Amino acid sequence: MSAALRAADAGTEVVLLERRPFLGGLTTSIERRGVSFDNGQHVFLRCCSAYRDFIQRIGATEQVHLQARLSVPVLAPVARRATIARNSLPAPFHLVGSLARYRHLSVAERLRLLGAVTALRRLDIDDPTLDARSFGDWLTQHHQSDGAIDRLWDLIVRPTLNVGARDASLALAAMVFQVGLLDERDAGDIGWSKIPLIELHGTLAAQALSDAGVEVVCNATVSSIDRRPDGRWAVRAGDRVHDVDAVIVATPARVAASLGAVDASVADALGASPIVNVHLVLDRRVTDLEFAAAVDSPIEFIFDRTASSGVEPGQQCLSISLSAADEHIATPTDELVASFFRALGELMPAARAARLVDGFVTRERAATFRASPGVGAHRPGAATAEPGVFLAGAWCHTGWPATMEGAVRSGNECADAARAFASGTIDDVSRRPERIVR
Repeated sequence: MSAALRAADAGTEVVLLERRPFLGGLTTSIERRGVSFDNGQHVFLRCCSAYRDFIQRIGATEQVHLQARLSVPVLAPVARRATIARNSLPAPFHLVGSLARYRHLSVAERLRLLGAVTALRRLDIDDPTLDARSFGDWLTQHHQSDGAIDRLWDLIVRPTLNVGARDASLALAAMVFQVGLLDERDAGDIGWSKIPLIELHGTLAAQALSDAGVEVVCNATVSSIDRRPDGRWAVRAGDRVHDVDAVIVATPARVAASLGAVDASVADALGASPIVNVHLVLDRRVTDLEFAAAVDSPIEFIFDRTASSGVEPGQQCLSISLSAADEHIATPTDELVASFFRALGELMPAARAARLVDGFVTRERAATFRASPGVGAHRPGAATAEPGVFLAGAWCHTGWPATMEGAVRSGNECADAARAFASGTIDDVSRRPERIVR
């Protein structure tokens, strides 16, 4: 969608082919018994400038919420609570106060944070050797205990990289902390959609695409991309063939491989990491928190989705987001709902008196690539071996993790490259220097 809008805004004729009956890809919603559940709790940060521009472009600025100032309640069983929040001091001192009071770590663990944060800020995230190292090993070398990794570092790493800190690439982890928290005071302020994602990224985006003159064809599974003798491309989707000057393949890696846009080994090398969301509809409100993180609990993050879900008055809809959810992906729905309802009661005593009206689980088995050490070498750039065919997606080499921001940046870059190729400005985009923009 980003690529289509950018190209269309520049005066290019664009056709967007979507295999599903709706737009949005991995960011969508499912309706059950009249209640809307997002397939995953997707958030963005203030530093996600490309995604925020995309939201503005589709006319959805009023449909998202962005914190005025970062504040993350962190819950634990037996009513223990701390908050990670920023103050008005310049970065990185904006976090010092809340980390000094972070009661989920011992005083000694809090004191040792200073050395690790200082060293993390000094890392050169463009150094390719960082990608070969584990963030967990680096943390251990910088005197971070298992408790500190579990109760602090993982709170940021798991939802952003979709792997635990111990399994994460040092390069990607360092990028997340530097760009998202340590370089700018307000970079880590958190935002999310106030409406179901299928409306945000589906309905509103579809209207923006239509207004821009993009031809959107849903239920259109592309089966082949073939080069014609005149150098143009024939894209077959069902019974229809589209003749075009350039093609942007914005699909998962395995689909791109099936279309010949990337080598089949790339998908294997990138791997996959799942995300599971457990949605609980309760017969009463049990918390006034908009969202919260959790430690010493199977729950990772909880989001109040009551307003966007459409539940009946007096009920509350809470969505529990589980990143790097390998251990949960195959667990039956009934078991997940029951176990996480119990876990909710351990964090929020008011939930113990509530009745569970409904429980639902959404799963994305291949939500993102696996951000493990060495993955960076396997993420392809926009260019492919075929002149005029370009790759877009959060799994491509964007300089960002597999996020909505990375997806938008990739789409924008591909739109510029495809237009330049189609206009004859460049013969082969692969000859250009790599452009990675934070």
